[in-house]
Amino acid sequence: MVRDPSREKDPPSVADVLDALADDDARRIVAALSEPKTASDISEECDIPLSTTYRKLELLTEASLLAESTDIRRDGQHTTRYSVSFETVTVSIDEADDREFDVEFTRPERTRDERLADLWSELREET
Repeated sequence: MVRDPSREKDPPSVADVLDALADDDARRIVAALSEPKTASDISEECDIPLSTTYRKLELLTEASLLAESTDIRRDGQHTTRYSVSFETVTVSIDEADDREFDVEFTRPERTRDERLADLWSELREET
């Protein structure tokens, strides 16, 4: 499965984002992701049990803070890698909307390869 928050139609709730960012282990995981890594690599680097790492990765992915991609291997042992999917996260109070909290992300520009993969996916959906 591949989850890319920049392509999601529905943004995460403010509560989901704040819950993820309030978690010490989750923040350590985000800080460790200077490049895409597997859950095992993250677990080892952050010294967090693997089962806990998977729960934190799910929390961060659901909050649109991480992107998930799959490396396809010839041997059939596919690998999921996680990467940070934002440059900034801003939480604000919307004065015009009954002072409701709002969350906004600044996402990194998509690479040429990512844009090509998007076009290929769209083409395959149409055929």
